[in-house]
Amino acid sequence: MLQNRRIYLPPLSLIGPDALDDLGEELKTLPYKKALFVTDKVLVQIGVAQTVLDVVKSANIEAVVFDDVHPNPTVKNVNDGLELLKENNCDFIITLGGGSPQDCGKAIGILATNGGDIGDYEGIHLSKHASLPIIAINTTAGTASEVTINYVITDEERHIKMVMVDKNCLVQIAVNDPKLMLGKPPALTAATGMDALTHAIETYVTKGAFGWSDALALEAIKLISQSLEKAVVDGQDLEARSKMAWGQFIAGQAFSNAGLGYVHSMAHQLGGMYDLPHGVANAILLPHVEQFNIPACAHKLKKVARAMGVGVLEMSDTQGANAAIEAIKALSKSVGIPSGLRELGVKEEDFEEMAKNALADVCTGGNPREVTLEDTIAIYKAAM
Repeated sequence: MLQNRRIYLPPLSLIGPDALDDLGEELKTLPYKKALFVTDKVLVQIGVAQTVLDVVKSANIEAVVFDDVHPNPTVKNVNDGLELLKENNCDFIITLGGGSPQDCGKAIGILATNGGDIGDYEGIHLSKHASLPIIAINTTAGTASEVTINYVITDEERHIKMVMVDKNCLVQIAVNDPKLMLGKPPALTAATGMDALTHAIETYVTKGAFGWSDALALEAIKLISQSLEKAVVDGQDLEARSKMAWGQFIAGQAFSNAGLGYVHSMAHQLGGMYDLPHGVANAILLPHVEQFNIPACAHKLKKVARAMGVGVLEMSDTQGANAAIEAIKALSKSVGIPSGLRELGVKEEDFEEMAKNALADVCTGGNPREVTLEDTIAIYKAAM
């Protein structure tokens, strides 16, 4: 039976080489006058921010630059950005970067129209008013924050990542121009790409999956599996970058509307506790969590293996699921992801606290198999 579904997507997405040029024309049609331009210092230093600012200026729009966004954006980042927005009477927000500037910009936009503290909105659809208008320009093929109803902010006092799922944070225009992704460092390309693969796989096996999300997730798995290693090896490969842009884009649409699972619940704790890169945490945990999930979704993981290019025709569901685990590990190794959490300085004495927080994470409910505190600690140990 067909289910009643609500599907949240940005009103407009611009994707493909030279999509930034198309944005310039769209900006000229908008009524806004002054933007808070949310980005990071690296994009300012390498000139990407100026390239975009030139497009903004050509549309007769002023921009106030806020480039203090941390790789795992914090409550302080959000509050500082909001203060700058208010001081300058900005009437909309432009975000430029990967998931960090995107998430920070969303949080600023929600506070601008709803007030309060950002922690007030941890959870699902807790704001009352739509965000200040946001135009999101993505520079990495990873989080897909520019198209989702999700954002994540680190509470630096509690050392946890707060996950907000909120239809009111959806951006007005999302831009994915793979030319802005050219030349990104191999390690960043690998981490963000494995993040996108995690999104696609988790949303395919999540409890909330449905036909539309399944189709998008499988196509995303296929595109990412075909192009990630190429993008890591040659950062100027526009075809590989374009496929990665599409893969992360459609994976984001899928998980934004179907949900994720326990890989993200556990990875959020590694980010909050150790400030680790989110994509690396996901990549290390992904095969171990899906190994745990096999009893609940072996038939789906077998299809993941097929989407990753594994010949599974003669395999049982369980054999196919195990083949998917091995394919994930092989891809992760080929792009230089660390082999385990020990390499990143993770300590076993923190497992219990992280496990308790993971169980309370908003993504946990989507996992296809029920999980306990003991299960979680065992998975962290297996991932060391």
